Amino acid sequence: MRLVNHERNAMDLRTAPVHLGLGSRAKPVAGFTWDPEVLQAYSAAVAADGAEGRMVMIFDGDGLGDHWESHPAGDELVVCLSGSVTVTRDVDGVPDRVLLGPGEATINPAGVWHVVDMEGPTSILAITATLGTDHRPRTGTRPTERVGTPSPEEAP
Repeated sequence: MRLVNHERNAMDLRTAPVHLGLGSRAKPVAGFTWDPEVLQAYSAAVAADGAEGRMVMIFDGDGLGDHWESHPAGDELVVCLSGSVTVTRDVDGVPDRVLLGPGEATINPAGVWHVVDMEGPTSILAITATLGTDHRPRTGTRPTERVGTPSPEEAP
Protein backbone atom coordinates (compact mmCIF):
# COMPACT_ATOMS: atom_id res chain seq x y z
CA MET A 1 0.00 0.00 0.00
CA ARG A 2 1.32 3.43 -0.90
CA LEU A 3 -0.06 6.90 -1.50
CA VAL A 4 0.51 8.08 -5.07
CA ASN A 5 1.41 11.67 -5.96
CA HIS A 6 -0.03 13.31 -9.07
CA GLU A 7 -1.88 10.37 -10.65
CA ARG A 8 -2.87 11.33 -14.19
CA ASN A 9 -4.48 8.10 -15.33
CA ALA A 10 -8.06 6.96 -14.79
CA MET A 11 -8.62 5.39 -11.37
CA ASP A 12 -11.14 2.76 -10.33
CA LEU A 13 -12.51 3.89 -6.97
CA ARG A 14 -13.83 0.35 -6.45
CA THR A 15 -10.29 -1.02 -6.04
CA ALA A 16 -8.15 2.05 -5.29
CA PRO A 17 -9.63 4.61 -2.95
CA VAL A 18 -8.45 8.22 -2.89
CA HIS A 19 -7.31 9.84 0.34
CA LEU A 20 -8.30 13.48 0.83
CA GLY A 21 -5.90 15.16 3.23
CA LEU A 22 -4.77 18.44 4.69
CA GLY A 23 -3.96 21.20 2.24
CA SER A 24 -6.69 19.97 -0.12
CA ARG A 25 -4.48 17.06 -1.23
CA ALA A 26 -5.98 14.10 -3.08
CA LYS A 27 -3.82 10.96 -3.30
CA PRO A 28 -4.80 7.59 -4.76
CA VAL A 29 -4.08 4.63 -2.48
CA ALA A 30 -2.25 2.03 -4.59
CA GLY A 31 -2.31 -1.59 -3.45
CA PHE A 32 -5.25 -1.09 -1.08
CA THR A 33 -7.09 -4.09 0.37
CA TRP A 34 -9.23 -4.60 3.46
CA ASP A 35 -6.47 -6.73 5.01
CA PRO A 36 -5.64 -5.62 8.60
CA GLU A 37 -1.96 -5.06 7.73
CA VAL A 38 -2.85 -2.84 4.77
CA LEU A 39 -5.38 -0.92 6.86
CA GLN A 40 -2.71 -0.35 9.51
CA ALA A 41 -0.24 0.85 6.85
CA TYR A 42 -2.88 3.20 5.42
CA SER A 43 -3.62 4.60 8.88
CA ALA A 44 0.09 5.21 9.50
CA ALA A 45 0.58 6.85 6.09
CA VAL A 46 -2.23 9.35 6.64
CA ALA A 47 -1.84 9.89 10.40
CA ALA A 48 -0.59 13.47 9.95
CA ASP A 49 -4.00 14.40 8.47
CA GLY A 50 -5.69 13.43 11.73
CA ALA A 51 -9.45 13.83 11.88
CA GLU A 52 -9.46 15.92 8.69
CA GLY A 53 -8.40 12.98 6.45
CA ARG A 54 -11.08 11.29 4.34
CA MET A 55 -11.23 8.12 2.25
CA VAL A 56 -13.26 8.22 -0.96
CA MET A 57 -14.33 4.84 -2.34
CA ILE A 58 -17.08 3.14 -4.37
CA PHE A 59 -18.66 -0.06 -3.08
CA ASP A 60 -20.71 -2.45 -5.21
CA GLY A 61 -22.92 -5.02 -3.58
CA ASP A 62 -26.21 -6.78 -3.12
CA GLY A 63 -27.64 -7.81 0.21
CA LEU A 64 -27.41 -7.09 3.88
CA GLY A 65 -24.30 -5.52 5.37
CA ASP A 66 -22.38 -7.91 7.61
CA HIS A 67 -21.21 -5.36 10.18
CA TRP A 68 -22.05 -2.17 12.02
CA GLU A 69 -19.52 0.65 11.91
CA SER A 70 -18.86 3.97 13.60
CA HIS A 71 -16.56 6.82 12.57
CA PRO A 72 -15.77 8.89 15.68
CA ALA A 73 -13.48 11.39 13.91
CA GLY A 74 -16.10 12.86 11.59
CA ASP A 75 -19.22 12.56 9.51
CA GLU A 76 -19.54 10.12 6.61
CA LEU A 77 -21.30 10.96 3.35
CA VAL A 78 -23.01 8.01 1.61
CA VAL A 79 -24.23 8.57 -1.98
CA CYS A 80 -26.30 5.98 -3.86
CA LEU A 81 -24.99 5.83 -7.44
CA SER A 82 -27.27 3.04 -8.68
CA GLY A 83 -29.77 0.62 -7.22
CA SER A 84 -31.29 1.07 -3.78
CA VAL A 85 -29.68 1.19 -0.35
CA THR A 86 -31.02 1.45 3.19
CA VAL A 87 -28.77 3.04 5.79
CA THR A 88 -29.80 2.14 9.34
CA ARG A 89 -28.43 4.13 12.25
CA ASP A 90 -28.64 3.18 15.92
CA VAL A 91 -29.79 6.39 17.60
CA ASP A 92 -29.98 5.77 21.34
CA GLY A 93 -31.07 2.18 20.72
CA VAL A 94 -33.74 3.12 18.18
CA PRO A 95 -33.24 2.22 14.50
CA ASP A 96 -33.30 5.25 12.19
CA ARG A 97 -33.60 4.11 8.55
CA VAL A 98 -32.98 6.15 5.41
CA LEU A 99 -33.80 4.71 1.97
CA LEU A 100 -31.67 6.06 -0.89
CA GLY A 101 -32.15 5.79 -4.64
CA PRO A 102 -29.75 6.88 -7.42
CA GLY A 103 -28.39 10.36 -6.83
CA GLU A 104 -29.60 10.54 -3.22
CA ALA A 105 -27.31 10.86 -0.22
CA THR A 106 -27.30 10.81 3.56
CA ILE A 107 -24.83 11.79 6.24
CA ASN A 108 -23.91 9.46 9.07
CA PRO A 109 -22.98 11.75 11.97
CA ALA A 110 -19.66 11.24 13.72
CA GLY A 111 -19.77 8.44 16.28
CA VAL A 112 -23.18 7.07 15.24
CA TRP A 113 -23.30 3.31 14.63
CA HIS A 114 -24.71 2.41 11.20
CA VAL A 115 -25.12 -0.47 8.77
CA VAL A 116 -25.69 -0.39 5.00
CA ASP A 117 -28.06 -2.80 3.23
CA MET A 118 -28.04 -2.93 -0.58
CA GLU A 119 -31.31 -4.02 -2.14
CA GLY A 120 -30.46 -5.64 -5.46
CA PRO A 121 -27.28 -4.74 -7.36
CA THR A 122 -26.22 -1.39 -5.92
CA SER A 123 -23.27 1.00 -6.06
CA ILE A 124 -22.54 3.59 -3.39
CA LEU A 125 -19.88 6.26 -3.01
CA ALA A 126 -18.64 6.82 0.54
CA ILE A 127 -16.54 9.72 1.80
CA THR A 128 -15.40 8.63 5.23
CA ALA A 129 -13.43 10.02 8.15
CA THR A 130 -11.52 6.81 8.81
CA LEU A 131 -9.51 7.81 11.90
CA GLY A 132 -10.62 5.56 14.78
CA THR A 133 -13.25 3.69 12.73
CA ASP A 134 -14.70 0.76 14.67
CA HIS A 135 -16.62 -2.29 13.44
CA ARG A 136 -18.94 -4.71 15.20
CA PRO A 137 -20.37 -7.93 13.76
CA ARG A 138 -23.99 -7.69 12.73
CA THR A 139 -25.93 -9.82 15.17
CA GLY A 140 -29.27 -9.66 16.93
CA THR A 141 -27.79 -7.21 19.42
CA ARG A 142 -27.37 -3.46 19.13
CA PRO A 143 -23.95 -2.42 17.83
CA THR A 144 -23.03 -0.76 21.12
CA GLU A 145 -23.25 -4.12 22.89
CA ARG A 146 -19.87 -5.81 22.50
CA VAL A 147 -20.09 -9.13 20.68
CA GLY A 148 -17.35 -11.24 19.12
CA THR A 149 -13.70 -10.37 18.95
CA PRO A 150 -12.27 -6.93 19.65
CA SER A 151 -11.18 -4.64 16.84
CA PRO A 152 -7.41 -4.25 16.24
CA GLU A 153 -7.49 -0.99 18.22
CA GLU A 154 -9.05 -2.75 21.21
CA ALA A 155 -6.89 -5.89 21.20
CA PRO A 156 -4.39 -6.10 24.06
